[in-house]
This record gives sequence, C-alpha cells and structure tokens, in this order.
Amino acid sequence: MPQIFKVAGYLIYFWSNENEPLEPIHVHITNGVPIANATKVWITQSGKCLLCHNNSKIPNRILRDIMDVIEARSKDVMERWYEFHNEIRFYC
Repeated sequence: MPQIFKVAGYLIYFWSNENEPLEPIHVHITNGVPIANATKVWITQSGKCLLCHNNSKIPNRILRDIMDVIEARSKDVMERWYEFHNEIRFYC
C-alpha cells in the first residue's frame, strides 16, 4: 500500500494491487489506517479530481480541501502511480 502523503491527518494512498486490468489512476482517502472501502477519488488527465464515492464519510468541506491538495500535487500522484504500476490509464 503505497502512501503518497498525508493531509490534516488523512492518509492519501493507493493499493499495490489495483485490480486486473489496472483501474484508471485514483487515490483512496481515510482518516487513520487504510481500509478496504475508503473514499475514492479519480485523477483526470488534466490533474483534476473527481469523487467516485465518499465511503469514509469525510465531511464535505474537509474532503474538498483534501481534493484541492491532491489536485495541486497531481503530478506527484501520477509519478508515484507510474513508478509503482508502470502504466497510467485515466477515467477521463
């Protein structure tokens, strides 16, 4: 489970096994330890975030702030994903 970074105590990460075939690039967000069904955010080709679901029930304002940080660091996220999975596909 590669951890990408933390924002205000929330862990931003992806799983080492992101299904076969590999899912489009995304991150999971959780407060504390990684869980199987954490909040999921797609990263678009332009570096923007699209919320897939908020299963971690992160309050809307906090989630928006976290997504703003992810967008600001989307290049880092894409680089980490590529380093780990050796490919990138985008949801859109």
